[in-house]
Amino acid sequence: MKTLLKNGNVLNVFTDTIEKLDVLIEDKKIIGLDYYSDSDADEVIDLDGKFVCPGFIDGHIHIESTMLTPSNLAKICLKHGTTSIIADPHEIANVSGLNGINYMLQASKGLPMNVYLMASSCVPATPFDEAGAILRSQNLLSIYDNKRILGLAEMMNYPGVLSEDADVLKKIEDSIEAGKVVDGHAPLLSGKDLDKYISKGVSSEHECISWEEGLERIRKGQWLMIREGTAAKNLEALLPAFDEPYNKRCLLVTDDKHPADLINEGHIDAIIKKAAKLGKSPAVAIRMASLQAAQRFELSYRGAIAPGYVADIIIADNIDNLNIIDVYRDGKKVVDNGEVLPFAEPVVEQTILDKVCKSFNLAELSAEDFAVLAGGPANARIIKVIPGQIITDQVIESIDLNTNSGIDVDRDILKLAVIERHHNTGHIGLGFIKGLGLKGGAIASSVSHDSHNLIVVGTNDKDMAIAANEVKNNCGGNVVVKDGKVVCMMPLPVGGLMSDKDVYETAKLNKEIRDAAASLGANEGIEAFMNMAFVSLPVIPHLKMTTTGLVDVDEFKKVSLFVE
Repeated sequence: MKTLLKNGNVLNVFTDTIEKLDVLIEDKKIIGLDYYSDSDADEVIDLDGKFVCPGFIDGHIHIESTMLTPSNLAKICLKHGTTSIIADPHEIANVSGLNGINYMLQASKGLPMNVYLMASSCVPATPFDEAGAILRSQNLLSIYDNKRILGLAEMMNYPGVLSEDADVLKKIEDSIEAGKVVDGHAPLLSGKDLDKYISKGVSSEHECISWEEGLERIRKGQWLMIREGTAAKNLEALLPAFDEPYNKRCLLVTDDKHPADLINEGHIDAIIKKAAKLGKSPAVAIRMASLQAAQRFELSYRGAIAPGYVADIIIADNIDNLNIIDVYRDGKKVVDNGEVLPFAEPVVEQTILDKVCKSFNLAELSAEDFAVLAGGPANARIIKVIPGQIITDQVIESIDLNTNSGIDVDRDILKLAVIERHHNTGHIGLGFIKGLGLKGGAIASSVSHDSHNLIVVGTNDKDMAIAANEVKNNCGGNVVVKDGKVVCMMPLPVGGLMSDKDVYETAKLNKEIRDAAASLGANEGIEAFMNMAFVSLPVIPHLKMTTTGLVDVDEFKKVSLFVE
């Protein structure tokens, strides 16, 4: 079967130029890129000057952080021109280990969007974490045989790399020996420490928040992933990366993006359009989002409109608006006039589904479980949330534990708890947080990177307990509680991370839970649940909370809540 797409304005990602050409497809591949007659094909489609470019590739995404199953994620991403994603399943792996990774492989098999996975490198993320599973180097070896496993996912345990932890280095070595790549995750690392980290085989970075940081990564040979998601928005800070000669070493990623934002803003196409609005070439941005992403992950013959390349193709109205009309993946139309064509849903083995969905092992909680066991005034280390970033600051302020358990709403000092939920250890890390701005009630979630324990922030201990129990009783989700009553609940039954609803219903619930959090007084510019989800990740500077207490990420050690 040959299909001729004639009279299209085709973007050449090798030259960043647009030419009016015909594209001839046979089966999965592009076999011609010139001027053809209708007799050269079995099917002829006249594009009448519409814009043609390669399908977009998201070079780093966590499917779980979209709160959608792979099938439902494909239905929204395809509409926005994404034909391939490279996903790190370490969220579900931290909950369910290899069962979680196998869930992702099975739940994404045969979708009309290519779903590649990376082997989760940090389960748990650090020695301070209590995850649902432990994956050592020998546990990962078997999955490298799967062609959809492209390498080792973000190596967050950079202290382990620098200290030459044997198992950490073995994970890197095994990926490279299997002919795969290794992704990085080392925010603010620089100088000789960065040199050592890269020299071990880590070849990309997506955590750069400044151009100075990004430039050092490019100069030292890493691929720079320019991230623009829901919580972390780094595009503007990294805007010089779109210029020569730097742009040839960059790709575009979302990392974490909520469903409402996927619907309202878009996916990779949203990053391209934002870069264009900020004065950068959309052709260059598309090259980053296609050819260069394919090159970074060694996806041969993907990412370009050229003879011999796989026919992952977007048809849009023009390069500026990127209003996507049709999408082809592997030479077959998967989006027709803006609508995703029906496809068969993947089947997941029931035993794996049961293990992923029954992920809570936790006793009922009471208000007393949230009491900080000390009295009177004290100086406390407090985590400070930074709008638009997943890094946090550390501040030291005086609190009075005899007054509302140390909570001071007027000063935006709220109670924070991280509760172990996988093995019923009874461990609860307690402390304080500021920057979220809640004036009443509490919010709780089972989305708590990366171990995904139960995290709660509140203005009083009673509402915190009610919120925590509501999440537990629903086998995961996000909840807002005020004055002893549940205001809003968003169930996430798949590993406590993903909804079993379609994208629009999930987005509706997502908006409702966001609005409910905002109604408690959340600060402008803060997405309370997304920001809260990263407060427990002890590989992101500077101060984080785990199930056993505070961690100073810069020093990579536990620290006390109180300071003399």
